[in-house]
Amino acid sequence: MNFGLDRLLSDPALRAELKGRRVALLAHPASVTKDLTHAVDALAACPEITLTALFGPQHGMKGDLQDNMMESPDYTDPVHGIPVFSLYGEVRRPRGQWMGTFDVLLVDLQDLGCRIYTFVTTLLYVLEAAAEHGKTVWVLDRPNPAGRPVEGLTLRPGWESFVGAGPMPMRHGLTLGELGLWFIDRFKLDVDYRVIAMEGWRPEEGPGFGWPLLERAWVNPSPNAPNLSMARAYAGTVMLEGTTLSEGRGTTRPLELFGAPDIDARAVIAQMRALAPQWLNGCVLRDCWFEPTFHKHVGQLCSGVQIHVEGPAYDPAAFRPWRVQALAFKAIRTLYPDYDLWRDFPYEYAFGKLAIDVINGSPLLREWVDDEATAPGDLDTLTQPEERAWEEARRPFLLY
Repeated sequence: MNFGLDRLLSDPALRAELKGRRVALLAHPASVTKDLTHAVDALAACPEITLTALFGPQHGMKGDLQDNMMESPDYTDPVHGIPVFSLYGEVRRPRGQWMGTFDVLLVDLQDLGCRIYTFVTTLLYVLEAAAEHGKTVWVLDRPNPAGRPVEGLTLRPGWESFVGAGPMPMRHGLTLGELGLWFIDRFKLDVDYRVIAMEGWRPEEGPGFGWPLLERAWVNPSPNAPNLSMARAYAGTVMLEGTTLSEGRGTTRPLELFGAPDIDARAVIAQMRALAPQWLNGCVLRDCWFEPTFHKHVGQLCSGVQIHVEGPAYDPAAFRPWRVQALAFKAIRTLYPDYDLWRDFPYEYAFGKLAIDVINGSPLLREWVDDEATAPGDLDTLTQPEERAWEEARRPFLLY
């Protein structure tokens, strides 16, 4: 199993194409080789490659900043003396003068397979800048750890944001390299683009079903992405960021659980099972207790639900994280009709809109939750045609 970075480093013919060209790298902490050498160090050690610039996405090249809308500064890499430009600082699109520092941009980012993960939008922004400035972009491809399943409503026109780059569902089922192909086609970009594909990626095979378990170590691509279970649940649990419920930030299992001091987790699970037991296949829900050390409900004992997606109960084809989390919201609204569920705050630079709507790319999910007359089947009726349409739309761009 070789990722794109490993292929580039092991193939002299690929590296030869970079000789004499100024090379930039967009990376984060998970941009490592098979032996866990960071891409910056590995590429800087190649005599054929001249690194002239580095770019860091949200959370920074070092991955040190915990929360959303915490901006990273530009700095100079202390080991290699190369400028590091922040794509999550004063700007989120590359400045024109930055584009003049390189000829080829290598993108080596571990994605989570979810539209809202901002590395997706960062890829679109650098492709657009490369098209404008006549630069080459190579994506050094990495696995989609959530695999190929598709789920969620399609982002509506006018709801584009830094967590919604285009009309795709929440769980897109593509690798970052494949997403680049779709972006170029969708937005008609004239850019010199290439995917350095993986070797041996088999998303349909266990035990990883997207991630090569037992072959590759997991490195956090962002501070609250600590393991494969989080990556599997993320397309649902990320919606918690738009609610008053804790998503487990400030615990050791962020974005695998949810809860609050003023709910009864056992009652919520029972109500979920009563409303739509078919939506709970492929995972196990367990009531638990936790006390966040920071973020929402800090220092308060929360009654919570952990979503378990490991072991024999996990079924990647049956597990639908977006529906599981939507069902939890519906259960809470049913049990506590006046519960202050939706968090009203600026979310990823989309001002004047509720965060839950920005996350979902429309108000449709929130409206379904809040309407006491709607049932799970109504959300299926709305969502299933869009999921099938995306599966067809993405087909020409699949590389594996």
